Amino acid sequence: MGANSSSISELPENEYLQKLSGSEPISENDPFWNQLLSFSFTTPTNSADLKLLEEATISVCKSLVEKNPRTGNLGSLIKVFLSRTKELKISAECQNHLFIWQAHNALFIICCLLKVFISRMSEEELQLHFTYEEKAGPSSYGTECEDLIEELLCCLIQLIVEIPLLDITYSISLEAVTTLIVFLSCQLFHKEILRESIIHRYLMHGRCLPYTSRLVKTLLYNFIRQERSSPPGTHVFQQQTNGGGLLYRIASGVATGLWTVFTLGGVGSKASAQLEQCSPLASQSLLLLLVLANLTDAPDTPNPYRQAIMSFKNTQDNTDFSSSNTHAFQINFNSLYTALCEQQKSDQATLLLYMLLHQNSNVRTYVLARTDIENLVLPILEILYHVEERNSHHVYMALIILLILTEDDGFNRSIHEVILKNITWYAERVLTEISLGSLLILVVIRTIQYNMTRTRDKYLHTNCLAALANMSAQFRLLHQYAAQRIISLFSLLSKKHNKVLEQATQSLRGSLGSNDSPLPDYAQDLNVIEEVIRMMLEIINSCLTNSLHHNPNLVYALLYKRDLFEQFRTHPSFQDIMQNIDLVISFFSSRLEQAGAELSVERVLEIIKQGAVALPKDRLRKFPELKFKYVEEEQPEEFFIPYVWSLVYNSAVALYWNPRDIQLFTMDSG
Repeated sequence: MGANSSSISELPENEYLQKLSGSEPISENDPFWNQLLSFSFTTPTNSADLKLLEEATISVCKSLVEKNPRTGNLGSLIKVFLSRTKELKISAECQNHLFIWQAHNALFIICCLLKVFISRMSEEELQLHFTYEEKAGPSSYGTECEDLIEELLCCLIQLIVEIPLLDITYSISLEAVTTLIVFLSCQLFHKEILRESIIHRYLMHGRCLPYTSRLVKTLLYNFIRQERSSPPGTHVFQQQTNGGGLLYRIASGVATGLWTVFTLGGVGSKASAQLEQCSPLASQSLLLLLVLANLTDAPDTPNPYRQAIMSFKNTQDNTDFSSSNTHAFQINFNSLYTALCEQQKSDQATLLLYMLLHQNSNVRTYVLARTDIENLVLPILEILYHVEERNSHHVYMALIILLILTEDDGFNRSIHEVILKNITWYAERVLTEISLGSLLILVVIRTIQYNMTRTRDKYLHTNCLAALANMSAQFRLLHQYAAQRIISLFSLLSKKHNKVLEQATQSLRGSLGSNDSPLPDYAQDLNVIEEVIRMMLEIINSCLTNSLHHNPNLVYALLYKRDLFEQFRTHPSFQDIMQNIDLVISFFSSRLEQAGAELSVERVLEIIKQGAVALPKDRLRKFPELKFKYVEEEQPEEFFIPYVWSLVYNSAVALYWNPRDIQLFTMDSG
């Protein structure tokens, strides 16, 4: 990249950029534009070159900001681009490479300039730079002002939804998506969530509004199709020898192909194989979709992009589609499901899955009806299993997806019928054969234990336990290791309870003769632990009362560690819930004693299975069914908007922002 880097650093001295940012107005019909836009430039994708490009752009922008109010050259550049996009569709059909290439280059320059403008000025100032004056005629004394922002935004959306995706249009489609992200990036430079924005207003009203559903649909299909750009060198445009071009002969004297495979950003996987398969357009389209879906509602209207995401249907749905919902459209759910299953290594795909399950009942119903649900659940479990390597937001999303799925009884039954072979990523124990349900329990319990020793996040605990509670009545034929881990978790909680109780007692004794520092809040710690212990007892109880005869391994684990439960029998917080557990322990202990000593594991399990049939159901006290439903917290945008923009900041293809300029989140949360 040496030649490339040095060329980028020389940009501020480039005569064409100097003229663009200079004092002389340039008419949109000037031959200058053909010279400016006739460059071949492999878009930099590593952070060092992107930083160089940013610094070079800032230098040009400083001059442009100063001179543009008099020259209107930014407006002229945009009008040149707008005039060329009118013929893009025909150019694509006629394979007019040169025309599309120059239109792309115009948009590339606009995007680079726009990114710096947005990071350096308010939206109101930006709007002034986009406003141009046009003489109404020789005899006219007045001037007519027109705002170019809406026209450009609308043009970009039309380009994305209307231009067919071909090798020769790939880069301009990608650049249009990137420029829309840049237009919305003003949020990065504000600590507070933007609720009033000029750009938001344009996108939610006026000329852009009729394209809402088509834009969401196109972005979703870009994600689904995962189209890669054509290989480097497929399209090479020879430079004119008379000097023209922004980066003339930037790489060893040869004009390089514009259409190259990008590898920056991608789908967030560290694996190189994953990066090789990455589609920059799919990755960038998903980021734009997430940004649009999380814009705050306008005072007078809900976010139309979110409305579109909430209401689209399956192309296979034969019901009447003459919907009164203006945002409704259809998409192939089978293709969407496949893409979601394959892409879960990235935060973005997990966040999209969360949004669709939570907000679109058509998608949720379809997913829950799939007979290959393991293809979706296994990648989610892998995210939780590798909790140490994931950011906390990704873990939350994965966990909430599980919670939403476990709200459905059909899901809770079916996962115990799916048998998996050789789960290679589960390292604690060799699992040659296990049900999806048992594996899910193992991973959620492991997440709870990790949280207890490391992050101590109450929100994480609550959601893990809620998912287990939702499943508990449907536990079926639990794997012996899953049954052991349930009781082991209870053992861990019991020890923690005793430890905190002892600390509280000692602290109380020590404080009787001392008036020094305030006591640690052991009462609160104790309260939290007792809440979790009660929840675990309720989960065990729910399984015993609803499916005792289906879970001999859980009864075996319960009997093996029966002493653990002794201290909670008389505890006022647990007495009621302990009745059934105590009864089951007593009943099966008695049958085992009658069978004699030195029993093999197989014989014990046989006695448990016989006893489960013999135990009268009416002896077990009925408790209300454990059911938890995920509810988004109030003002969810306070969580989701910084999260989405941190993903854009870290994963967007060929976009760099100076970390010192970012206000919305701190770098360690990005």
